[in-house]
Amino acid sequence: MTPVRVSAPTATYRLQLQPGFGFAEARRAVPYLARLGVSHLHLSPVLEAVPGSTHGYDVVEHSRVSEQLGGEDGPDGLRALADEAHEHGLGLIVDTVPNHMAVPVPSTLNHAWSTLLREGPESPYAAWFDIDWAAQDGRVLLPVLGDRLSAELSEIKVDTQDDTAVLRYYDQVFPLRPGTEQLPLPLLLDSQFYRLAWWRLARTELNYRRFFTVSDLVGVRVEHPEVFRRTHATLLRLHAEGVVDGFRIDHPDGLADPRGYLRRLAAETGGAYVVVEKILTGDEELPADWACAGTTGYDALRRIDGVLTDGPGAAQLAEVYSGYLGTATDSASAAARRGRAEMTAPLGELASEVNRLARVAARICEEDSGLRDHAPWALRQALADALAAYPVYRPYPVPGEPDDPADLERISAACAAARARLPVEHAATADLVRDLALGRLGRSAAKDEFRIRLAQTASAVAAKGVEDTAFYRRYPLLSLNEVGGDPGRPGLPPEEFHAYCARMRRDRPAAMTVLSTHDTKRSADARARLAVLAELPEEWGREIARWTALCPEPVPDPNAAYLLWQTALAAWPIDADRLAATALKSVREAKLRTTWTEPDSGYERAVERLARSIPDTPALAAAVTAFAERIAPHARANTLSSALLHLTMPGVPDLYQGSEEPLRTLVDPDNRHPVDLAGLAARLDSADPVATAAAEPLQFEKLHLTATALRLRRDRPAAFTGGYTPVAADPHLIAYLRGRDVLAVATRLPYRLEQRGGWTTETLALPDGEWTDALSARGPLRGTVRLADLLAHFPVALLVRTSEES
Repeated sequence: MTPVRVSAPTATYRLQLQPGFGFAEARRAVPYLARLGVSHLHLSPVLEAVPGSTHGYDVVEHSRVSEQLGGEDGPDGLRALADEAHEHGLGLIVDTVPNHMAVPVPSTLNHAWSTLLREGPESPYAAWFDIDWAAQDGRVLLPVLGDRLSAELSEIKVDTQDDTAVLRYYDQVFPLRPGTEQLPLPLLLDSQFYRLAWWRLARTELNYRRFFTVSDLVGVRVEHPEVFRRTHATLLRLHAEGVVDGFRIDHPDGLADPRGYLRRLAAETGGAYVVVEKILTGDEELPADWACAGTTGYDALRRIDGVLTDGPGAAQLAEVYSGYLGTATDSASAAARRGRAEMTAPLGELASEVNRLARVAARICEEDSGLRDHAPWALRQALADALAAYPVYRPYPVPGEPDDPADLERISAACAAARARLPVEHAATADLVRDLALGRLGRSAAKDEFRIRLAQTASAVAAKGVEDTAFYRRYPLLSLNEVGGDPGRPGLPPEEFHAYCARMRRDRPAAMTVLSTHDTKRSADARARLAVLAELPEEWGREIARWTALCPEPVPDPNAAYLLWQTALAAWPIDADRLAATALKSVREAKLRTTWTEPDSGYERAVERLARSIPDTPALAAAVTAFAERIAPHARANTLSSALLHLTMPGVPDLYQGSEEPLRTLVDPDNRHPVDLAGLAARLDSADPVATAAAEPLQFEKLHLTATALRLRRDRPAAFTGGYTPVAADPHLIAYLRGRDVLAVATRLPYRLEQRGGWTTETLALPDGEWTDALSARGPLRGTVRLADLLAHFPVALLVRTSEES
């Protein structure tokens, strides 16, 4: 196979592989995707995962391509997919999971993990996993039992598997330490390199690093050269052989040294196209010395949504929200701070991670007599409070290398906040934490570990405390509560959008941009509909009051009801099963009235009844339908405008499967189901969107816009790798020039525009030359054009220069 090498894609298309949609199904979609206009397929993880995995992030074996998806060779394999893609001029980008592996059931499915459990710290795989052997009497805590050991002892048995003695607990199978097979069960259990324990102990006692709070995903120490080599050998071989062209790096913030990892990957691949799933908070920027093209695009998502959201109107929605709840609510920043603090509390979901940090700090104090006499409880509290106050995901210390000044400033501020919360006589403990985190006290194995582990833990606290807690508690406008979102700063002025685009064009021109992903809590078109609410907050308040009155079920609590009204509207029409499933996941993530581990069955039944009543009550469903139709023209404008911005702004647009047509999905697993790619292929170019624009057939309009923009990117790459020049426009317009020959024009705040009277005498001055709108085929255009004419068919225009000024 001849390697296909492209410095950067022009556009990518994300396929979510899973049983039932593997390499063979992806291969059949290649002709359509090539015709659509993308340059690369973006595949979810392709290495062997837990049987039946619908996402692939639970890798169990790095040495082979997933047999569940079709394997590497054969007519249904990855190589066949790559051959088909290359024949159509497409490359492959593969999702890569360096941070963790699965702890599967049975554990023997993961050879590395199973060998570690059998052989302990002397195992050749001991360096693979991030385990604190100093805790739990030198054993790995396995929180798998349904109750305390004494209650479950009768269910634990010695059995055989493949002629080898194993320990069995229901479907769980664990290897036995050599020479212990004949011991009495209690002694046998105490003699293993692991400890079977009640599942509830994971929260406070776990002694291995995991992915966030997921105990069956164990952290991998990819910073060790041999671990990197072994875990990446297959993917690097596939890249060297031309099967794979680039990589998306999952959760780099979990790694000990993301910068070092990316340098190693760049060296091994000769500088392949690499993007990282890095969440940037606020105005935070990707470290300049990371060897990658940029992020996977959540920062772009936030700017696209922001410029199409009415900021002042969103602030009014917060008043509507408080009024519906009948009480004042926290600010977004206060909700985030509380969510982080709950994660790090003594019984919080990340208590075991904070406890491990405290043990490292205590060991440092014990080793250095000048640092003693810090109370263990004060050490832990200082750490917990500093982590809760850290304002972005994490710092990036590499002991022995220079630190980012922004990291040092954030650490100092977080530790100052922790100091203020300690009794004055223990304030010096917060200073100790600060000095250790800043590397001011010199280096040792423990001091280096502390700095790195603090950073890794900070990312988990941010993800779980904010996006997986606070975002499920406070939601005046639900579309703001997205991955990488900043609901405390709703709306984005056009000039700030332009400034962001100019910076991306300068610094990270090949970074990905996204609108929908397998991880977004609501897809782009669901958010586009919700964004309209910020333009009519008072009407929304009246509408939900009417819906509440029509509801036959009692509201279990106003906050859950407000969530359901927005969720139903976002995905409407939606069936009862989908809405109920999302509602239950949301209230469990909120952790206010029920949780995953402490479910309140009565409350959950009430939430489910309310959710099901919305689509199943004719009068209520009719009211939701009427309101969705009422705002449909404005949601249409937001959908098409966001798509145009995504496809033309600086960066590489990554389309999620099915999003070339209106896609209104909710949080996973709702957003991870296979889509009908054959149907999409049949509809591509099957209708004239201009002729049917009067009826607003959004399905065809969005597909037409997407294909037109993608093909333009493919056919005129110089325009999209060239400059970015804002074009002066009406406040309800975003317009910019790409290169010299492509001009994107998008409507913003369409309801406010309608209230103003629509496009009347407003005009747009075109750059010199003759132009044609690639979407409507209207042209030639020159000079100053009336917006009412330019945007007669669509709320957007994609103008292409057809000739220079003579």
